[in-house]
Amino acid sequence: MDGNGWLVAAFGGYCCSTRGCICSKSPRTPRRMALRKERKRGMDRHTELKLVARIMELGEGADGAALPELAQLCGSSSARLRRLAAAGIGKLAGLVPPDAAVAVLQPLLADTHPQARQYAAKALGAFGAAAEKALPDLRDLYRNPAEKDYVKRSVYTAGITIKKAVEIAAASRVQHCRRCGVKVSADEFARSQKAFQRVFCDRCFDEVYLERRNFDTTVELNKTIQAKDGTLVQSDGERLICDVLNAAGIVYRYDERFRIIEGFAIRPDFYLPELDVYIEYWGMDTTDYKIGMLKKQKLYQQEGKRLISLYPKDRPRMREVLMQKLGMLK
Repeated sequence: MDGNGWLVAAFGGYCCSTRGCICSKSPRTPRRMALRKERKRGMDRHTELKLVARIMELGEGADGAALPELAQLCGSSSARLRRLAAAGIGKLAGLVPPDAAVAVLQPLLADTHPQARQYAAKALGAFGAAAEKALPDLRDLYRNPAEKDYVKRSVYTAGITIKKAVEIAAASRVQHCRRCGVKVSADEFARSQKAFQRVFCDRCFDEVYLERRNFDTTVELNKTIQAKDGTLVQSDGERLICDVLNAAGIVYRYDERFRIIEGFAIRPDFYLPELDVYIEYWGMDTTDYKIGMLKKQKLYQQEGKRLISLYPKDRPRMREVLMQKLGMLK
């Protein structure tokens, strides 16, 4: 399986949160006070070298009690200290509470420095199945066309490692069909996980497969309106969005499947990979449609994704409204 195909299967269907810190309040030690001063004033080279040596000592010390101090250093103003602290936490895998370590490392995947993102990904891979919640963030890094290649290589390796650990952990438990509740065999588990990242018995697998195929076929048949760049869409509102994005030189993907939480599959109308922004055009007014809209918006919110919502009332001023909302996210 190639990289992109694997990423859909390996990173899809997981919820995550890039917020939270495991560090409980601790006494004001000289080192903690030095870090606070460093954040306010910047850091001189002498101080940085001292902290580098301290991180190396903590990482090599094989002492789980070092986690709070390393977590504190992950918030340093120095990118060098942040990446080394992340690497130090990775060395403590098996010695510290994995959920606590993942809670520190996952936000670093959004760090402003590429090497900090790289080292955070490597460290997350050391925590195996406990880092499952980081898979969506790793997926986004891998799919970002602006990301450094060396970061992507580390992200890919970490994703494989975590995914395999999750599969091993899941296979060791008795599994039941998500649809009918019967116990599934190992073959049924592997087949349904590969196709849907959910557990189905063979009978329910076939039913779900047919439902998905029929839905996908219906969606494709409804794409009869052509935008200026040749993209076929389902509504005039979506055509206007395509034209605005194309005129502004903004790269977009239209109607690609995106697994988001616990195997629940959604199809975002638009994804802007260079901005990591999703756009939904809510074009109907029925009760069922509004219920689905609210559920979908909640999924985006739970995932921490940036979503722009557009409506039929925006059509006369689509360019103005869309560009204004995009500007608010920058």
